[in-house]
Amino acid sequence: MKIKLLLSSLIFTGVLFTTQPMAADYKIDTGHTFVTFKVSHLGYSFTKGRFNDFEGNFSHDANNPSASKVSVTIDAKSVDTNHAERDKDLRSDNFLDVRKHPTITFESTAYMAGSDSDTLKGNLTIFSITKAVAIKVKQVGEGKDPWGGYRSGFRGNVTLNSADFGMPDWVGDLEIELNVEGIRI
Repeated sequence: MKIKLLLSSLIFTGVLFTTQPMAADYKIDTGHTFVTFKVSHLGYSFTKGRFNDFEGNFSHDANNPSASKVSVTIDAKSVDTNHAERDKDLRSDNFLDVRKHPTITFESTAYMAGSDSDTLKGNLTIFSITKAVAIKVKQVGEGKDPWGGYRSGFRGNVTLNSADFGMPDWVGDLEIELNVEGIRI
């Protein structure tokens, strides 16, 4: 009887632990992650740029996507449009005012799986102004890397109204594209 009870307990414990979703935690690999943007230039063309310095983590479980979480901090002064004078202007109080607002942050609040893409909701803070945003995301892939680690990658995009974050109205929409790769920790 004791053996049956012990065996039953072990089977139940095994079922309990194998059916519980377990999210994997990742550190963003900044060497393989890109935070880029595109904005209209006076309605005649577009200016593209990126942020070079950032850090963050994410947690993802394919069996329970709603448990996914993301946290990112971007160094605002790392804005780079491949034009030194324009970057200096972007860092000034005309745009990002990096002396007063040195970071841009994103903290997720929800992750919802969809049929073609998923939606990552969260709070984005630019200019010390926080707004709720919804980023369309899609997992690119995941698996072992050649160095014994495990990686997961996503792409995402969102369009923001720059005036919502305290920038001049004439700037217009900011199209943000994200390509994120994380290394499991």
